[in-house]
Amino acid sequence: MYLARSSWLIRKLYPKALWRGDAAEKKLYLTFDDGPLPGVTTAVLNLLKEKNVKATFFCVGENVEKHPDVFRKISEEGHATGNHSFSHVNGWNTHTAGYLENIERCRQLIGQEGSSMPLFRPPYGKLKRSQYRQLQKLYSIVMWDVLSGDYDKNTSPQQCLENVTGNMRNGSIIVFHDSLKAQKNMEYALPRFIDAALAEGFSFGLLR
Repeated sequence: MYLARSSWLIRKLYPKALWRGDAAEKKLYLTFDDGPLPGVTTAVLNLLKEKNVKATFFCVGENVEKHPDVFRKISEEGHATGNHSFSHVNGWNTHTAGYLENIERCRQLIGQEGSSMPLFRPPYGKLKRSQYRQLQKLYSIVMWDVLSGDYDKNTSPQQCLENVTGNMRNGSIIVFHDSLKAQKNMEYALPRFIDAALAEGFSFGLLR
């Protein structure tokens, strides 16, 4: 079970994380987790290029290692990248030292020279307090305002679309996934969401 929009109670757990952009600006921040993967990520990049939209990709180090050409294409096409750990590790189930090592391994692979501060998004949004205290000194920890639910097998493509169009607002950080599990829902919802957002006068920004 997930909430399409992050709750104030969850936000209180990680008060220095970035949950939403500037509420005064009619701008959305489109993000993708779990790639890069051939086929899925490439299709997302082609769509973003067609729509002239930029996004931020939170990449899993294992996938970067396996598909460096796809990872390079993300940056070459003007998108931002962030750290999503090396092996999509769940912070709640991992000792802090091992968790930090996993994240550092990913950082060494992806670099983030274009960022004022490296970006990190915890897999599943799950961090222990000890992990959060260490990471917020080193990274801009990026959470989200709107979760598409594209990865959820109980969510239909249409419901996925409604999750984002029904909850977007100024400054929303919106999560999709460029993964095989999410592919069907994401590929249906993403183009329709972008069209709906543009029609309502939103622009899309990069997280830096």
